[in-house]
Amino acid sequence: MSQSTLLAPGGRPLRQAAGEPPLKRARPHAGDPTRQTIIISRIIFAVLTVALWEVAARWLVDPFWIGQPSKIAERLWKLIVSNDLLWHAVPTVLHAAAGLLLSLLVGIPVGLLFASSKFVERVLEPFFLGLYSIPRIALAPLFILWFGIGPMSKVVMAFSLVVFVVIMNTYEGMRGVDRELIDMMKAMRASRSYILRKVMLPSIVPWLFASVRVGVGLALIGSVVGELLGSNRGLGWYVEHAAGRIDVIGVFTGLVILMIVGILLNELVKLAENRLMRNRR
Repeated sequence: MSQSTLLAPGGRPLRQAAGEPPLKRARPHAGDPTRQTIIISRIIFAVLTVALWEVAARWLVDPFWIGQPSKIAERLWKLIVSNDLLWHAVPTVLHAAAGLLLSLLVGIPVGLLFASSKFVERVLEPFFLGLYSIPRIALAPLFILWFGIGPMSKVVMAFSLVVFVVIMNTYEGMRGVDRELIDMMKAMRASRSYILRKVMLPSIVPWLFASVRVGVGLALIGSVVGELLGSNRGLGWYVEHAAGRIDVIGVFTGLVILMIVGILLNELVKLAENRLMRNRR
């Protein structure tokens, strides 16, 4: 009877037990909706929402309070034609992306440290929770004093909102690693670095992607808050400038752009996650 081959540390082959069914890829259930169905349903939902919004703005509620989709579309088109959309959107996205990346570079090692050492965790836990409880938006003026009104203050603001999520998700992911698998690897004399690379880090990948998906919105919030307090461009500046002129359509246009940016970034993260997890199956 043929047996499937697994590799142990150092390349030594391990044999799957005879008679054990081979590993198979998970297949979608028959009742699961197809990708085309999901896309069509999303389009229908978006169209109905915008249509109801337009109806409410025309006949039910003063557009001054809720905006109006048709006028928002006109303003959005003007921003695209004049190239102002890129002028404001690019710095906001870049600051958010830089803050998110910095959060991963700092948060993952810190989370691994907390998970690997009970002593470090117990000593630093109250200080960590104390920092986490501080409203980061209240720190925005301090960041501007430290780093000025340039890009760095926006990046640090985004970083401060996301890094704690990354640390906690990394820590929880490490706690959920199969201890029996680690013991088996140790019994085969696998080094700690090998166990970290081949068992622990792959096990926390879903947790890291969850951090990124949550962090996308938080990073955008941090970038926008920094722009609200001190900037001369960006989507946050655009919203504040429109609000200062009592331009409700401009405010809603900026918010719609931020929502679209958030959706696109989350879809990119989801695509990367699906591809990576597919390769791991």
